[in-house]
Amino acid sequence: MSHLAHKTALITGSGRGIGRAIALKLAAQGADVVVNDLDAAPAAETVAAVEAVGGRAVAHVGSVTDDGFADAFVKTAVSTFGGIDIIVNNAGYTWDNVIQKMDDEQWDAIMDVHLKAPFRLLRAAQPVLRDQARKDSEARTPTVRKVVNISSVAGLGGNAGQANYAAAKAGVTGLTKTLAKEWGRYNVTVNTVAFGLIATRLTEASADGPGTIDISGRRIAVGVNPALLAAAEQMIPLGRAGTVEEAAGAVYLLCTPESDYVSGQTLVCGGGWNN
Repeated sequence: MSHLAHKTALITGSGRGIGRAIALKLAAQGADVVVNDLDAAPAAETVAAVEAVGGRAVAHVGSVTDDGFADAFVKTAVSTFGGIDIIVNNAGYTWDNVIQKMDDEQWDAIMDVHLKAPFRLLRAAQPVLRDQARKDSEARTPTVRKVVNISSVAGLGGNAGQANYAAAKAGVTGLTKTLAKEWGRYNVTVNTVAFGLIATRLTEASADGPGTIDISGRRIAVGVNPALLAAAEQMIPLGRAGTVEEAAGAVYLLCTPESDYVSGQTLVCGGGWNN
């Protein structure tokens, strides 16, 4: 049985890593997916992967921090698939430094991608969700829709060198709890998944020093020193980093009908590690 048949899911940052795994997981359960990435190639690859398993998907390329992105992303979903049923605010990256060395650009960039961008997307989606709820009420066909905001254990307990990231992810919790109260009247649940250590290109160990990714012309260092990664894994009760498929599974739980009465909550997906 396809639990998400006839649902439309918007997933930011779904060209790679966890976002791609979420897109494939939801598509495998019947959802139509609006894929987003900074770059056209990975977005197209995810669309092709969804279609390969019999799903439907469309790509919307662009940065979630760009002015006008949120409205355009919502428009793509409505014009292509007719509405919105699931929103996953997943896009993001880290740009670390201790506070005395962190400049305003670092702080603002991380706050923009992890907190301001989800705020803008949810604000843009509100009229659509409101109107859908009204139509459901008139037709007497109540439908529960879902928002899953992605956070981190850093947002719950802090993390040295990540004042910007931890603060933004803590803000996601407040955003989630507020919208759970505001949007209950629309029959929309709003929850958060806080990830622990998940194996992605952003956490990949490198003995040769950190790699880099390009974010809007900035070269951002990524990767974790192998010794630090091994030490972190020893702190996890399950003894290892999570996979992107396991991360996607946690998001999927909050998109299923079985979670229709769960809202305003934070689910930690960290192998038992809560920071």
